[in-house]
Amino acid sequence: MMNRGTLIRCVVVLLLVAGAVAVVSSGSVTEQLQRFLGWVESLGTWGLVAIAAAYTPQCLLFLPGSPISLGAGFLFGVVRGVIAVSIGSTIGASAAFLAGRTLLRSWIESRIAGSDRFRALDAAVGEHGFKIVLLTRLSPVFPFNVLNYAFGLTKVRFRDYVLASWIGMFPGTVLYVYLGSAVKNLADLFAGKVEGGTGQKVLFFVGLAATLAVTVVVTRIAKQALGSAIPQPAREKEAVGSGQ
Repeated sequence: MMNRGTLIRCVVVLLLVAGAVAVVSSGSVTEQLQRFLGWVESLGTWGLVAIAAAYTPQCLLFLPGSPISLGAGFLFGVVRGVIAVSIGSTIGASAAFLAGRTLLRSWIESRIAGSDRFRALDAAVGEHGFKIVLLTRLSPVFPFNVLNYAFGLTKVRFRDYVLASWIGMFPGTVLYVYLGSAVKNLADLFAGKVEGGTGQKVLFFVGLAATLAVTVVVTRIAKQALGSAIPQPAREKEAVGSGQ
């Protein structure tokens, strides 16, 4: 007979699947996002709470988060957008982590059991938990949504995971929110809705270029550091297996 723990896991999995099916069956993700952002805009300041809350189902259902970050910047600007996205994405990542460590542990284990990359990551986390979480958040080597669950299977402490995730995701958060805000500001400038001449437009592009440059540099440094932190034999095996 199915025990209580297994029953709870099955219910959670079914709810996640049902949520994903509901999103897909009700229209494209793009259409759903447009409706969501339209609704968020109608909420005014409370829309920031809705933006933050949206990251929990986004992380649990493996949905893309960058459009939400762009929308936050477009609707609320850099400062308020970054605050909402930073809080929301950290909470969402933490929810997936806890789900991977508890209710969905068996399912996640079966999904990544044969991954050399995960075994290497797990070995590195065992020695340097906070550092590895931080570097993986700064580097695009590992998929964001998969990491949220996968880290739940490792020995990293929850508080280290949360803090390292928040710090590591911050540069990317600023980049996407800034992009969304820049699009809105430039659109307003060209439409004549706000005052500003050529200098104002140049300022936006300079700020955007600086933000991109910083993000690229940080990502490159993190990728190199992550390569040094992961055990060498595992990296070589992965490279051979992928045909590199």
